Amino acid sequence: MYRKRQSRIGALNSVETFVTVERVNQVLEELRALLEYQHALVDLSSQRSLPFGDYIVDRWEKAKILGFGDGTSIYDSSLVFGQVSVGKETWIGPFSLLDGSGGLAIGNNCTISAGVKIYTHDTEHWVVYGADNELEPVCCAVTIHDNVYIGPNAVIKAGVTIGAGAIVEANCVVDKSIERGVRYGFTSCSMCQCKR
Repeated sequence: MYRKRQSRIGALNSVETFVTVERVNQVLEELRALLEYQHALVDLSSQRSLPFGDYIVDRWEKAKILGFGDGTSIYDSSLVFGQVSVGKETWIGPFSLLDGSGGLAIGNNCTISAGVKIYTHDTEHWVVYGADNELEPVCCAVTIHDNVYIGPNAVIKAGVTIGAGAIVEANCVVDKSIERGVRYGFTSCSMCQCKR
């Protein structure tokens, strides 16, 4: 532990030749002022408070950089990795996780609510049977068709397909595919067919 601290202090000393402590403090003050200013702007227009990154990162620009469709937005606090494709006019809420390690496709006009986790890989067997075995994580694509609503904090597991117009209610764990137009949820996460 002591050696790690010493190496960090040594690294900091070498950085100090380029960045002074005064400059770091100045930058921190500038960031605090920026945060206060952005918070006041957002609070006036929409009466909410956001994580710092969401004040300075444009959600629609981030979606463009990721190659997502026109009009799609994604919060800076969301995690995206692997092969993820998203259609047009889709809203991806804060603190969501889009795991595309097994391939993830999300259609047009979808809502992926705050805290949603979509997984395309699974390491259960790898953990249960020990890391020394030669098993690889299981990767299975997830497909979410057009006009799907996924409620806050839902978890979508690997290999699932969600049909167009389906609704996944808040806090559900989806481990089976959902047909078109089905509402999945309620307290027991049971399925029911709803005509709209």
